[in-house]
Amino acid sequence: MLTVLFVVMVNMATFASSSVGVNWGTMATHLLPAQNVVDMLKENGFDKVKLFDADESILEALSGTDIEVMIAVPNYMLEEMSLDAAAAASWVDANVTAYAYSGGVNIRYVAVGNEPFLKTYNGTYLHHTLPALKNIQEALNHAGLGSKIKATVPFNADVYNSPESNQVPSAGDFRPEIRDLTIQIVQYLYSNDAPFVVNIYPFLSLYGNVYFPLDYAFFDGSSKPIKDGDYLYTNVFDANFDTLVWSLTKAGFPDMKIIVGEVGWPTDGDKNANIQNAKRFNQGLVHHVLSGEGTPFRKGKLEVYLFSLIDENTKSIDPGSFERHWGIFEFDGKPKYELDLLGSQQNKGLVAVQGVRYMIRRWCVLKPHVKDLDQDLPGNIDYACSLSDCTALGYGSSCNHLTMQGNASYAFNMYYQFKNQNEWDCDFSGLAMITDEDPSDDKCHFPVLIAYGSSLLLLHKKLVNILLAFLEGCIVVLLLVS
Repeated sequence: MLTVLFVVMVNMATFASSSVGVNWGTMATHLLPAQNVVDMLKENGFDKVKLFDADESILEALSGTDIEVMIAVPNYMLEEMSLDAAAAASWVDANVTAYAYSGGVNIRYVAVGNEPFLKTYNGTYLHHTLPALKNIQEALNHAGLGSKIKATVPFNADVYNSPESNQVPSAGDFRPEIRDLTIQIVQYLYSNDAPFVVNIYPFLSLYGNVYFPLDYAFFDGSSKPIKDGDYLYTNVFDANFDTLVWSLTKAGFPDMKIIVGEVGWPTDGDKNANIQNAKRFNQGLVHHVLSGEGTPFRKGKLEVYLFSLIDENTKSIDPGSFERHWGIFEFDGKPKYELDLLGSQQNKGLVAVQGVRYMIRRWCVLKPHVKDLDQDLPGNIDYACSLSDCTALGYGSSCNHLTMQGNASYAFNMYYQFKNQNEWDCDFSGLAMITDEDPSDDKCHFPVLIAYGSSLLLLHKKLVNILLAFLEGCIVVLLLVS
């Protein structure tokens, strides 16, 4: 027994000394209770979590744990935070100071915005980011927390690039149009001993370029490594990371601390987004981080946050249908695949969220007699998908093999589940019906969503109404008998 306990303690110590955290997003219709998710984080040994806001229920659930937390000021608040120091101080007081007591939440960083210099934002946040960063950090300092809690800015990797004629990391530099502003932020971060946070997505390199070499996106070797002077690159993660290091070096900050704020691989929504590739990438990433070897140009410990913890079915799919499928856990907290977080080769996989309650096992499907030539069918499918999540039906996705009738059933069911299984939400011009027979196949899963939040309350109301109707019936019978 003592031997087993010693082995477990050694394994946990190994993970605790590693630098693998996880992003916890909440853009979903049916959220798991925060406390259940925190219990799962502890069971799996995650000691770092990155949030995208300062959700009260999540912070309360994290209270009393040793999990290191990065909370965030959302992009839509950057302008206010930049223009009003008092607003920044109020935000810090409500979302940091209120939890930063002994035995409270172990807040380590405040992320000011998320990828505010992203090209697709067309400069919306360029002139608000640095003033907001300063106001938040000064508010932390004024609250007496500045020595242990640092404000930073998570950047997308598109803030730096290499000239088209030379894609090696040593050619890297910050984008010319934002270089001066980015360096000003770097200077402020460096003076405050805060890290540069960057989001790196090898999957997007593959997704955006049909000629990108598949193996180069992963960590288990490449038949065509890239040579950059004395450095040899066998994967795009290291090359991307070192491009940033070179960019910082050219700006005069060669030893700047770097945290990879987001890195991962989706499991659906694209031909290359599947469980096999996600496991291959994330397991390779974990082993790479645990090795302590670093990258060719910067040796030593890497600190990364896996993206992401749980699938989010309401994320924008403008970048691609895969955006709703980054989780290493399903929407209900079940692991999608085995992932050894300890590097011990003895880990049996991830522990699921416990105590999950689902809505009733029933589905909304297309009626059997309806043919794909029905003129109302395409419009109803489009309507259902526009108000739910049909990303699994797309090209290369898990349900792409379904017939037109199958597509209709999938769309109808997703809408029905999103609407908490209301009977009137399974009609679609009389084309649909409710069934207790699971229409899933070995590739395509028709989910029954979890019964928390509004769905659970609605279920309780339905049960109460049924009970009241039953009691009213009994009263009528008694009155008639009497």
